[in-house]
Amino acid sequence: MRRDTFLKSMAALAAAGLAPTASWAQQAAAMKMMLPANPGGGWDTTGRALGKALQDAGVASSVTYDNKGGAAGAIGLAQFVNGSKNDPNALMVMGAVMLGGIITGKPPVTLKQVTPLARITSEYNVFVLPANSPFKNMGEVIAQLKRDPGSVKWGGGSRGSTEHIAAAMIAKAVGVDPAKINYVAFRGGGEAISAILGGNVTIGGSGYSEFAEYIASGKMKPVGVTSGERLASLNVPTLKEQGIDVEIGNWRGVYGAPGISKQQRDELIAKLEKATKSAAWQEALKKNDWTPAWLAGDAFASFVDKEFESLQDTMARAGMV
Repeated sequence: MRRDTFLKSMAALAAAGLAPTASWAQQAAAMKMMLPANPGGGWDTTGRALGKALQDAGVASSVTYDNKGGAAGAIGLAQFVNGSKNDPNALMVMGAVMLGGIITGKPPVTLKQVTPLARITSEYNVFVLPANSPFKNMGEVIAQLKRDPGSVKWGGGSRGSTEHIAAAMIAKAVGVDPAKINYVAFRGGGEAISAILGGNVTIGGSGYSEFAEYIASGKMKPVGVTSGERLASLNVPTLKEQGIDVEIGNWRGVYGAPGISKQQRDELIAKLEKATKSAAWQEALKKNDWTPAWLAGDAFASFVDKEFESLQDTMARAGMV
């Protein structure tokens, strides 16, 4: 094509609002998503739903995923810190569980080394019994906990996860030494689910989205939620309704790579915000019973710092650190 013909064609496209501008090309970049957990868990589900939403919103041409489970996300965090420096197209899903893992595990990497972008969802935990459990409700589990704390196996995510903290808080609330609870930590949601379904733990805890299909099919029996009020999609008594003064929520957020500029950070935040307004993301919120919890930039960074301090205090009081 002759140069003048090409320029006329581009001008016509621009007039029609269809020209592939530099900003459009930048917005639709190929993106990478670190999922610091094994497949099947909350971070994996959140990250893949977010990746779909980024593409649905037209701000990512493609999204590749890297699952790296273990140590409450610290292994994935270390890989993200070391392998994504200065990469403006790299994202990592994280949440309250990672803070607990950092507090208990004291890994050589911290969230101070990466770039806070946004909190995107909030979710409460549900405790479930295996279908073949000899216990019928939370009251019977608590009675056994009081008789013999070590005989009750609590199954859930890594040490320091919200379900681990909730188990310790439950013990303390009913007069049992939290240091005596028998908590079995799993590397990811898939492993925890298998243990619960197999009856290898007494009681399991996680976000409702991870257990929803098993609750619906009758393979798990929900016996309590950690919310202040009953969940709209799950008519199960809260712990508080059952005389256990415990309320704790889980939130999930997104971080960018180390070393990116403020402009690159702000561009990523804009992409995430656009993604959370997409039809794909709204569908994911409804399907997984996630509560939107948008908080971005410096406000999100401040929130994480305060959460870390509060969580550290709670864990110390519960005898976990």
